[in-house]
Amino acid sequence: MALSPEADNGPREAVEVEGLVKRFGAFTAVDRISFSVTRGEIFGFLGPNGAGKSTTIRILCGLLLPTEGRGRVYGFDLYTESEQIKQHLGYMSQRFSLYEELTVRENLNFYGGLYGLNERAKRERNRWAMTMADLADLADAPVRSLSGGWKQRLALGCALLHEPPLLFLDEPTAGVDPISRRRFWDLIYDLAGRGVTVFVTTHYLDEAEYCDRLALINNGRIIAMGTPTDLKMRHMTRSVLEVECEPLIPAMERLAPSGLAEEVAIFGNTLHLVVRDAGGTMARLSPFLAGHNISVRRMETITPSLEDVFVSLIRAQGSQDAGAAGATGADHGES
Repeated sequence: MALSPEADNGPREAVEVEGLVKRFGAFTAVDRISFSVTRGEIFGFLGPNGAGKSTTIRILCGLLLPTEGRGRVYGFDLYTESEQIKQHLGYMSQRFSLYEELTVRENLNFYGGLYGLNERAKRERNRWAMTMADLADLADAPVRSLSGGWKQRLALGCALLHEPPLLFLDEPTAGVDPISRRRFWDLIYDLAGRGVTVFVTTHYLDEAEYCDRLALINNGRIIAMGTPTDLKMRHMTRSVLEVECEPLIPAMERLAPSGLAEEVAIFGNTLHLVVRDAGGTMARLSPFLAGHNISVRRMETITPSLEDVFVSLIRAQGSQDAGAAGATGADHGES
């Protein structure tokens, strides 16, 4: 993929926002967020459903106006230059938005026309997209016959037909099997290596490890930002124990109020415990659980994952918000 002249000569920062706010009536979806994304970076925007990820992307794509704050995308102002912004980006949503009754080739032709490509450019870009996404053998297949992974590859190809220097991917692998997700990320790596800036939202925390830098958003606010390694080092100063026990949910319910761990969460078929003293806790844990008829199959200290970091940060934010609400209530004489 050869980048357009704008990609080669554009600003150093692909995205810059400061104090961005978006309200819908009394509801604040995006709450004073500030960050920047450097050209050629894979920037991950992570958070649970309803955290404000998709709203932020729609603002950055020129589809929504902010309520407050400032921002530029590839040098263009969010308020006054939304049309120029749209010309410099590709967008792929979490919901498959191509035409199921058309073939792969027909979808590419259609979107090439929407982007204003002439016939020669459409032929060249269609060939590139089919090669990039490994779709050449499926060119005449109706899209409705494709698996989720193949559909996502096609959607990516359509988003890149006009060679945008900036690509927004809004939960692009939602509902896609793990192998297809891994292959999709191989394509993202290749694009970034060619100079495309990739801004991706996801709630798959394992995918976040593939990003150069991450912002974690919850309740409309950015609660942490940095490289995956930085986040784990800065925000997980405690040890994490992984405990495989049976039955699992009763074990969590017993441990949560016990004081043995600062945090307890279910991870797959295990519990993760955030503790100050791993050795001391492990010595006390088995007798405690045995006393509640819970058998421990395995326990060990593990390297914290991004999911551990994220769960810890969200719980900390929840505690802070509850404390602030309580202080406000006391100030107003509320019981």
